[in-house]
Amino acid sequence: MAMGCNDCHSPKKMGPQGPYIDTTRTLSGFPSNAPVPVAGADDIKKGLVVFSGDLTAAIGPWGTSFAANITSDATGIGAWKEEQFKNALRHGKYKGLDAERMMVPPMPWQDFRNLSDADIEAIFTYLQSTKPVNNVVPAFRPAGKG
Repeated sequence: MAMGCNDCHSPKKMGPQGPYIDTTRTLSGFPSNAPVPVAGADDIKKGLVVFSGDLTAAIGPWGTSFAANITSDATGIGAWKEEQFKNALRHGKYKGLDAERMMVPPMPWQDFRNLSDADIEAIFTYLQSTKPVNNVVPAFRPAGKG
């Protein structure tokens, strides 16, 4: 995917040339059966951001965030409406719902907000055509909440 979605939303395996996408779980987000990464409090105080080995989770001053499942499965965005997807990318609303919290780093929604309607619709159409992967991603953990 040209927009870099695989970088964070696809779990990886380690190979001789480094990490590569686990094609059985493409775009399925942080694996529900993976251990949640931990960072030392001093690391975060020093301004460091810690990523899980497959880049699907990040810990920083905001807390611990997990890459969402963006496959066509109901545990991903399979039940989303196109307008929700547009709202997520344009306004940074979690699950594309106005009443929800803002998306958290490292999701670069600000980089996508100026995409044309046609581009967002094309991305949504593509994601709705992906292989569904059942994977319930853990909920965001705000800083200081464990």
